[in-house]
Amino acid sequence: VQLQASGGGLVQPGGSLRLSCAVSGSILRIDDMGWYRQAPGKQRDLVATITSGGSTSYEESVKGRFTISRDNAKNTVYLQMNSLKPEETAVYYCNANLIYYNPAQELVASRSWGQGTQVTVSS
Repeated sequence: VQLQASGGGLVQPGGSLRLSCAVSGSILRIDDMGWYRQAPGKQRDLVATITSGGSTSYEESVKGRFTISRDNAKNTVYLQMNSLKPEETAVYYCNANLIYYNPAQELVASRSWGQGTQVTVSS
């Protein structure tokens, strides 16, 4: 089971990026999914979450600018980020609550993380 994040890069202030995070492996079910970010020297903070039914929640500072969505058929979560600010430069991590069978065919419930993708907002 693996979460693979992509879509980060360098963008100017006010610009946009779309992050993707695909879950691969023998997944039985994916519950809540989310995006977090961690700036240098700071803790990892929650940015947005989405339930399996599509209900969303956002950290206050990104409301109206960021949109989290998911494609359950593709086991993928997205984060559309608009009007980006320099202070939002960070490594962005995806997260998912997974139910799956391990190689021993045991049912596992796990909160799993992607590897992170760098977002740099700078002119």
